[in-house]
Amino acid sequence: MAVPTVARTVHRFLDVDGVRVFYRESVPERADAPVLLLLHGFPSASHQFRRLIDVLGARYRLIAPDYPGFGHTRVPDGFAYSFDRLADVTEGFVERLGLSRFAMYVFDFGAPVGFRLAERRPEWIAGLIVQNGNAYAEGLSDAARDFIALRPGRDGAEETIRALLTPEGTRGQYEAGVADAEAIAPDGWTLDQHFLDLPGRKEAQVALAFDYHANVERYGAWQAWLREHTPPALIVWGRGDPFFTEPGARAYLRDLPDAELHVLDTGHFALEDHLPEIAPLVADFLDRTWT
Repeated sequence: MAVPTVARTVHRFLDVDGVRVFYRESVPERADAPVLLLLHGFPSASHQFRRLIDVLGARYRLIAPDYPGFGHTRVPDGFAYSFDRLADVTEGFVERLGLSRFAMYVFDFGAPVGFRLAERRPEWIAGLIVQNGNAYAEGLSDAARDFIALRPGRDGAEETIRALLTPEGTRGQYEAGVADAEAIAPDGWTLDQHFLDLPGRKEAQVALAFDYHANVERYGAWQAWLREHTPPALIVWGRGDPFFTEPGARAYLRDLPDAELHVLDTGHFALEDHLPEIAPLVADFLDRTWT
């Protein structure tokens, strides 16, 4: 019986303006393989893509960095956390790697980071895979709207954010909206919590939470970018996501009517329990759109 090829993956650091960016990268069998930049979400890191890289990394070049404030990436003292700064570092990371064209997989926080990157460097973007990465007002649940409305100094605002950074809050993001909780391995939320508990990490997440409204304010610009550049797009969405709802997935079709849409019976971290469905979709998308 033929054994499926498992990708060889390397784990490295790259200095970007004093930030020591950790990233994992597959080594494909072909030097000219399509390139896919994987942008992770909150409260996770590049490890959330490990199984996808194992499955597809021998065929495609998959690259997943950790943002400042996440995973193994280390920042200098005084680093100011905002989504603009995450995008700055990610842009510098792409430049340091020498990438000039790639498809982009954006999930959760990866959407505001990725769309900023796309606005700045549209020539880089060969295609777009969106998995529970919101860019439309109708995709925000009531809970998400309440969270985005939090501001520094308001009674209970920081405490509300910090409640998400506990083991219960982290685990809940993995299990909420999932049809079969037994399909969700505990390793993801356990590792996420390890990183959240490192010195300074909760403060970084509080700063980013208070900055999230800046993303919503850019929704109109991102939608205009989609209409102008019309990248090939694959939209994959867990309908049970308590933050980013199914209407947000369908809204992409207004600006990208040729996009391929798949709504799955799962929650926010759809790769955790639906990798067998998502991985072939990603492979087919890259094969069809990479030129």
